Amino acid sequence: MIDLRFLRENPEAVRASQRTRGEDPALVDALLEADAARRAAVATADNLRAEHKAMGKVIGKASKEERPALLAAATDMSAKVKEAEVAQHAADADLDAAQRAISNVVQEGAPAGGEDDYVVLETVGTPPVFDFEPKDHLELGESLHLIDMERGAKVSGSRFYFLTGYGALLQMGLLQLAAQRAVANGFTMMIPPVLVRPEIMAGTGFLGQHSAEVYHLEEDDLYLVGTSEVPLAGYHSEEILDLSTGPKRYAGWSSCFRREAGSYGKDTRGIIRVHQFDKVEMFVYTTPDQAEAEHQRLLAWEREMLDAIDVPYRVIDVAGGDLGSSAARKFDCEAWVPTQQTYRELTSTSNCTTFQARRLSVRYRDENGKAQVAATLNGTLATTRWIVAILENHQQADGSVRVPAALVPFVGTDILKP
Repeated sequence: MIDLRFLRENPEAVRASQRTRGEDPALVDALLEADAARRAAVATADNLRAEHKAMGKVIGKASKEERPALLAAATDMSAKVKEAEVAQHAADADLDAAQRAISNVVQEGAPAGGEDDYVVLETVGTPPVFDFEPKDHLELGESLHLIDMERGAKVSGSRFYFLTGYGALLQMGLLQLAAQRAVANGFTMMIPPVLVRPEIMAGTGFLGQHSAEVYHLEEDDLYLVGTSEVPLAGYHSEEILDLSTGPKRYAGWSSCFRREAGSYGKDTRGIIRVHQFDKVEMFVYTTPDQAEAEHQRLLAWEREMLDAIDVPYRVIDVAGGDLGSSAARKFDCEAWVPTQQTYRELTSTSNCTTFQARRLSVRYRDENGKAQVAATLNGTLATTRWIVAILENHQQADGSVRVPAALVPFVGTDILKP
């Protein structure tokens, strides 16, 4: 949720953020009205409670003759207090709903527009030029016995797959390399639950505009996570953290699940857009004043991993209309996919400022010992989709694929042969 104090002091900035996202700026006025109504309701209830308490003291000192009338007045006042408290609870609920309807305030400098309005910040490496007709990742994966889509569909349905033999080792190697590098950079490795409670899923912002992407187990009222960002965000919910020595950094290794609703016909061949995949995700708790610098560090660590697998990629500044509701700024790294002649997202890192932590009540103590809302950030360090870029960019004329040097110790071979 956005900061109400910031909203009161900078309503036009929040309206501008809504416009940048392509969302309704009128929601800002609705929230301001709900905030004013809630504060008025609180003041009314507080005043009536104070009057009721004062009447109790008067009754205690009243004479026998005065007491019946005073008791009757106190009974009436008690009823008014209860009515005011009911009104206050209703105002609290209205305020919460209005506050949750507004996405995080987009960071200054982020481009406006939608999915196609990103800004390319840098391009790294040169797309390969083949002297043969390149195969796509699925054709390579099947010929090298790395990917089995047919049996994945037989067992689980469309967009499920088996990674087999060296395909499984390739994924495990990617994730293990990511884990090792995360630990070397000060992250605590975590293997979190992949089922979470509704309040945790909602707290991270995934039950708003992204709710159609989430698998829900109705009988248990639990959600399958689409990223370990979710359980890691909930890890310190309702806690006050010690951030005096720097950020708390976690790296979560988990399977992830997404319904991919509405994406039929888009990147559905192979393992680019699937219902289940594995990922190592960085997640950070820090102070708001350090969040922007930490965001740049997360991006740098992502780029180091991409450099390790030796694929061409570009870094983009994602437009406001393509940000998730929790993100104030997001940078994606997209790898070149030769057979598609385009770049596809491999990593994403988001600065969520205090938006998630406010929902989940994650705080820290400032230099004066006062509790303040923390900031959270996240970023991809490796995921199943990276196999697509590795296979296509490192393929050779004989149908084999070179294994990036950084992954050879994990995979056990430097060439994947038919």
